[in-house]
Amino acid sequence: MEGPPPEARLAPVPGLDTWRQWVAEWDAAPGSHTLRCRATDGTGHTQFPTKEFTVYRNRIVAGVLAATALATGATACSGDDKDDAAAAPAGSSAPAASPSGVPGAGIPFGPACSAVPASGKGSFQGMSTDPVATAASSNPVLSTLVGAVKKAGLVDTLNGSKNITVFAPTNDAFKKIPKATLDKAMADKKTLTSILTYHVIGRRVSPAGLGTGDFKTLNGAMLKSSGSGDSYTVGEDANVVCGNVQTANATVYIIDSVLMPPK
Repeated sequence: MEGPPPEARLAPVPGLDTWRQWVAEWDAAPGSHTLRCRATDGTGHTQFPTKEFTVYRNRIVAGVLAATALATGATACSGDDKDDAAAAPAGSSAPAASPSGVPGAGIPFGPACSAVPASGKGSFQGMSTDPVATAASSNPVLSTLVGAVKKAGLVDTLNGSKNITVFAPTNDAFKKIPKATLDKAMADKKTLTSILTYHVIGRRVSPAGLGTGDFKTLNGAMLKSSGSGDSYTVGEDANVVCGNVQTANATVYIIDSVLMPPK
């Protein structure tokens, strides 16, 4: 990552409490990368000093939180081989990071995020413009989930809902379930609907909200979560492997196990 970052862009999806994010991007090899960022407002005053955070991506997307009121502000990010970069002017789209070190309202986090394409409908940017069921259909690691959603007749329900959170099991998560058990659930629309709606919360939940979460799902049953930083567990043992993925109407946390509602 050499040279100054390109012009920062304003995220298309607002974060919590109408906060927006500015970002700068670099191409980078898959793996862990440490970035340093700072933010200044339109008058040149520092909104927060230089902070470090880690991302796991095959394309680095870095940024800082800034209120929409600071539309004339600036952000600056640099890679782990440089000091602070020159401030970049605010502009348009993609995720950002919180100055606290906790993933922000728009930045995806987790080791599996590196498998997400850098461009196209299945990229973070591409998914941010589609409703959640449509966005999931563009992600090959969620093909089993997408098939289950179609079988249960929940595509329109999920796409038509506003500001929801979806815990999305990977294909490998479904493979943990014995085939006979999975086939039986897939063939029973009532059971399948009960399982899938247990993965949906009727509001957007930020990473910070997962720390000690206790949520009522669309299934009606309660679902707990715990964790901090970029490590979170949902239910008894489902780990978030790529979280805080934004779609047009949902925040998505990709998980490594299927959540089973209480009997």
